Amino acid sequence: MADDKTPADKTPADRHTSVLLERSLELLGPALGRPGAVLVDCTLGLGGHSEAFLDAFPELHLVGLDRDPNALRLAGQRLERFESRIDLVHCVYDEIDEALEGLGIDGVDGILFDLGVSSMQLDEVDRGFSYSKDAPLDMRMDDTAEFTAAEIIATYSEADLRRIFRDYGEEKLADRYARKIVEARNAGPIIRSGHLVDVIQAATPAKFSNQGHPAKRVFQALRIEVNAELSVLEDALPKAIDALVVGGRIVVLAFQSLEDRIVKRELQKRAVSTAPRGLPVELPEHRPELKLLVRGAELADEAERERNPRAIPVRLRAAEKIRSIA
Repeated sequence: MADDKTPADKTPADRHTSVLLERSLELLGPALGRPGAVLVDCTLGLGGHSEAFLDAFPELHLVGLDRDPNALRLAGQRLERFESRIDLVHCVYDEIDEALEGLGIDGVDGILFDLGVSSMQLDEVDRGFSYSKDAPLDMRMDDTAEFTAAEIIATYSEADLRRIFRDYGEEKLADRYARKIVEARNAGPIIRSGHLVDVIQAATPAKFSNQGHPAKRVFQALRIEVNAELSVLEDALPKAIDALVVGGRIVVLAFQSLEDRIVKRELQKRAVSTAPRGLPVELPEHRPELKLLVRGAELADEAERERNPRAIPVRLRAAEKIRSIA
């Protein structure tokens, strides 16, 4: 049956289908069975993953982090029946160490990252994340923050626009788009997504017209810049791994190559020996800190990709903490 509910009418469960939920449960589960185990959902969103873990592990305590106050409110409603077993914290996930310290938690058994923009943020047109619907150029994951995509478009130099389109959007036409945006804003402010899309489409050569929506990578780049997503992730991963107890596990779901590259680098770095080459005996302090739990990056299977199109780009990586560095 077609879903005829509007976003405002939908419950959190209606509005979001959690990606790779069963696989996340399978990978994190062995670390969460003991009484009092703690799982940190670093990207709480609408609480789909968290609800499944709280149902599956009756003695689990959940710490849910999110920078979006609206997500925290809706997830809190969804998880209300677990009130005695949850702590929800408004923060960016690179503040995980401060959040845990504030709760008096010294170590955790599981860490989950479900990266990227949430379904709720995509579905709420006025947030400006989508290039397919006209809205204010906002793109803030935390709508209490001040820095917006409109400010980037209005104030960044042509060189800086080119840089973020190239580095964060991997956009081949970064030079052309940056130049045309600067020309367009000189004629009047660009404050809505529809106006920006029009500028990008007019600047796109016909030979690129069959390569997907021309604004997709520009919007990705703007979103990453507004929310400092890559630098936040680079700061957060080491802190998250440090917070794990021995035997604890981490699962990361990434939805674009830039995120996945950062995750791969950090997990692999900690999963190899640091012993100098040629050392006859590996000393304990050189042993790997992590054991990788999957080979490379896992994809959603065909059935899930058909059922939930938002699972198509996902890349899952996971590891277990096997040594603590004191």
